[in-house]
Amino acid sequence: MRRTRWKRFAAILVPSVAGAAVLTMTMAQGALAASFFISGDTFKIAADTLTGKGLSLYGMVDVTRKGKLVPVAVAGVRAAKIEGLCQSVLVPIPGLGSYTLRLTGGNHDRPATARNMFLDISLLQATDARLNDLDIGVAAGALTSGEVSPDDRDSKFFDPDSVAMQSTSATLYNLQATGVATSLGSLDLPGAKVSFRSGADECF
Repeated sequence: MRRTRWKRFAAILVPSVAGAAVLTMTMAQGALAASFFISGDTFKIAADTLTGKGLSLYGMVDVTRKGKLVPVAVAGVRAAKIEGLCQSVLVPIPGLGSYTLRLTGGNHDRPATARNMFLDISLLQATDARLNDLDIGVAAGALTSGEVSPDDRDSKFFDPDSVAMQSTSATLYNLQATGVATSLGSLDLPGAKVSFRSGADECF
């Protein structure tokens, strides 16, 4: 079983995001990595621990309602257990200042579980990660351990010969990601809590 530590994985992640930017320049029209038009605003996702099976990473482009192209790296997980999940977005309100919308849930005893999760991100980092059976340089259309989002695969702009990565399983510690969209087939979130408070109180 091949294992790869986070430092090596992170060194590959940055070029993959740059590759997504190249996709933007080669497209005459927009393509949706998510199955909806994005707002264009970013949000933050954090987790104490994410343990997943069937991981993938490839470049794609999201589109705002106004037609702006946004290059992203799509990180997919077939099945995941998440401890200490937090998602937040900073919302500026004219005349009132900034408010923070936060969604939290899942702990060590009752972790959150997700299936067919795809994160459209500009940044992903962790204090440590262990990845098993990692393939770097696999064609996006030939992914077997990880998956491509069905909405991406059906797009005429999806390049099945573009560079992608996959891993049979992985554990990431103190995960932090900045994204523009998240799609999930299902999410079970024990202890779910939604708050909307004045001021900046993001996940990280």
